[in-house]
Amino acid sequence: MASKRILKELKDLQRDPPTSCSAGPVAEDMFHWQATIIGPNDSPYAGGVFLVTIHFPPDYPFKPPKVAFRTKVFHPNINSNGNICLDILKEQWSPALTISKVLLSICSLLTDPNPDDPLVPEIAHMCKTDKLKYESTARSWTQKYAMG
Repeated sequence: MASKRILKELKDLQRDPPTSCSAGPVAEDMFHWQATIIGPNDSPYAGGVFLVTIHFPPDYPFKPPKVAFRTKVFHPNINSNGNICLDILKEQWSPALTISKVLLSICSLLTDPNPDDPLVPEIAHMCKTDKLKYESTARSWTQKYAMG
């Protein structure tokens, strides 16, 4: 069941890729993908190329995939291990969701961080109290880690 669904999602992604994202299996392992997300233009991550790993559980799509950033990113909802605090990857997951929708949700999280549900409280605090400092730090991390 899972591999059939994953294969279908891969075909859909190749036919109609989400804006600024791409994804596909690593080597021959259909349960382990790598994705690339281009930092959204209207965010401090603009111009960055962020690598993300996706691990599908054996009972996918009934359980969410494990998605993590491999590129360092300064963000209140993404910690230093690359873990992402995003409701659809946890309690709001539904089998109707796809990797394409997950990647688009991660893109919108880059544009609109959610400091009220932070994974990194210090960055969330900065995001709320000193937006300019948060944006300039995020921009410099993007230049340092996500641009070549």
